[in-house]
Amino acid sequence: MESLEAELAAARDLDVAELADAIESIGFECTRCGGCCTGYAPDEPGGAPAGEGADETDGAGSGERGSECHDRDGKDADREPHTATVFPDEVRRVADAAEEMSGEAYDWRDVARPMPFGLDADADGEPVGETFEWALATDDCGDCTFYEESDGQGACTVHDARPLICRTYPFSVALDGTSQPMGEAVDEAGVVRAHECEGLGRDISREDAEELAAALKERAVRELEEAIGVRDGYDPAARERADGDAVVFDSEGPKAADGTPIGGE
Repeated sequence: MESLEAELAAARDLDVAELADAIESIGFECTRCGGCCTGYAPDEPGGAPAGEGADETDGAGSGERGSECHDRDGKDADREPHTATVFPDEVRRVADAAEEMSGEAYDWRDVARPMPFGLDADADGEPVGETFEWALATDDCGDCTFYEESDGQGACTVHDARPLICRTYPFSVALDGTSQPMGEAVDEAGVVRAHECEGLGRDISREDAEELAAALKERAVRELEEAIGVRDGYDPAARERADGDAVVFDSEGPKAADGTPIGGE
């Protein structure tokens, strides 16, 4: 396995035109099905292992399911929440966009939650343990809290400020240290991997392919920069200073589940 620095150099050397060629060869058009924004059953393609994707932590990403989630879109209520990674600066940008749209204040937990994988929950349902990523907040149905649906078509209420993971789905690049969303790749071309999505195989314009390719390269670079920042700033003593609460180690340093920095001694 290459070092993160070597992988970062490879990401920075990615050729956008070549990525666009790969995306064109695979083909893609968003059908606004909402599959990448909503919760999913563990046995669906890309579904998290049973119990691992469920967020037993806070209200913004509650694992509880209301009766209104039963059989929604033909899916059983007992499904895993949507888990999309989001960088710290993206959390703030989404919050600003949501505030501008709604006129209401949005804090960190309205936008993001600790990535649930590897975390446990205490008796009150609060997260405990440590994790190294943030995930977009989810509603009681396990859907992204910024997802809305009308007449069978999905939409993002913060579309212009959506994170890179959302801008580039269903594609990823085959570099160590970058995320491979929604399970194994179902198609590939060069270093580009395509993941489960009903929009794959559809015609895409060169302009759209290049725009997607540029975002895909930016995401790969950002993911590796984030990984290096997490590695270099990791402070195991932060767990003690958190007094048993969850700690999220991101590139800005250790944070509590509400995004508050956990300072040093």
